[in-house]
Amino acid sequence: MGSEAINTPGDAAQLAGFNGEVVPHFPAKAKRVIHLFMNGGPSQVDSFDRKPALEEFDGKTAPTGNLKTERPTGNVMRSPYKWDRYGDCGLEVSELFANTAKHADDLCVINSMYADVPNHEPSLLLMNCGEARLIRPAMGSWLTYGLGTDNENLPSFIAMCPGGYPIKESQNWQNGFLPGKYQGTYIDSSFATVERLIENIRPRSVHPANQREQLDLLARMNQAHAEARGNDPQLESRIESFELAYRMQSEASEAFDVSRETQETLQMYGDGNFARQALIARRLVERGVRFVQLYTGAGQPWDSHDDLDKAHRRVAKGVDQAIGALLADLKRTGLLDETLVIWGGEFGRTPVVEMPKEGANQGKMNGRDHNHYGFTMWMAGGGVNAGTRVGATDELGFKAVENRVHVHDLHATILRLMGYDHKRLTYRYAGRDFRLTDVHGRVVDEIIA
Repeated sequence: MGSEAINTPGDAAQLAGFNGEVVPHFPAKAKRVIHLFMNGGPSQVDSFDRKPALEEFDGKTAPTGNLKTERPTGNVMRSPYKWDRYGDCGLEVSELFANTAKHADDLCVINSMYADVPNHEPSLLLMNCGEARLIRPAMGSWLTYGLGTDNENLPSFIAMCPGGYPIKESQNWQNGFLPGKYQGTYIDSSFATVERLIENIRPRSVHPANQREQLDLLARMNQAHAEARGNDPQLESRIESFELAYRMQSEASEAFDVSRETQETLQMYGDGNFARQALIARRLVERGVRFVQLYTGAGQPWDSHDDLDKAHRRVAKGVDQAIGALLADLKRTGLLDETLVIWGGEFGRTPVVEMPKEGANQGKMNGRDHNHYGFTMWMAGGGVNAGTRVGATDELGFKAVENRVHVHDLHATILRLMGYDHKRLTYRYAGRDFRLTDVHGRVVDEIIA
């Protein structure tokens, strides 16, 4: 069945302004998003949600009884990390994120997040697309559908994951039933050179003028082909992708080339894949890219079912310096005011130890199971209420109990910061008006400055 966008006088989100941009429902506090996705599920009680009760009950049964999510669990396990207070707000952060913590007064930490199920696949899709099972457009697709693009020479939605894909692969940045031009563009950020980051970025066998003539001829042929078939949206998206690829040959080569940065900047971000993609993210948003998503790595790097102490230290070491540098860099350039930075995973982890189980861990009792009942995310820049904490989990950090924030609520709040009423940013498909938050969601006012 065909699809069409809602475009009525009553829906301001779909009306173009005189300058060609899309008019939001409200004055936007943020123009762009950088989503730092800690795929695999970082532990909230080992990062941004300190629980002194874990020390008291370490090695003992939880006072509320067995805390089970997906697998059998045992006694309470304390956090193995040192904690300090940071900033004027006094935010407690573990040593895993000592560099990020230097920006405590810029963070709005949401300690009361919760999702639907303790499984990676549906939870990644819920966080990215607002739907755990069915095909739905990603958050980046919704935002670029509403806001359009600030730079026609670069994709408006870019997803970077070094070394491969996260769980559920390209479904995490799918356009769903929205036109194909709103799908995220995947970049394997493990490559250092522009030629490896973006295949065929520079033409090798044709002069640019001749290439332009070839593309013009191809466009006329494609347009005639599309008109003969009722202007199929998929064909239109394919035609547009050819043009975008051509325009990218000039600007993308420069945007993705971090060697153009000063040595001081490169040292500030540090070495490694995440550092490179964080620096690229800054270069992209300053060139008008709307939505940039950075994954920690292929698969689920934060999934510490055993050896949590070593595993979390290793993964955090690869991202913390770069996150701190990114926040500092955005602030230095004035971009943080209009860039919404989001940090978090698809869920958190249990405050109790996971029991040994074949196929789940290595027979050890020093890791934590998945936990969707309560976890932490934070946001910075883009109009958030900086230097604050929103909500709380119980005394052990297992379940959100105060000002609970569901993923749908998070999405509604992000859209509000970007200038949209989540109930009105819709798309008609198969006889129904769809939206990112489906039939759920509330704006969490405490997050907004």
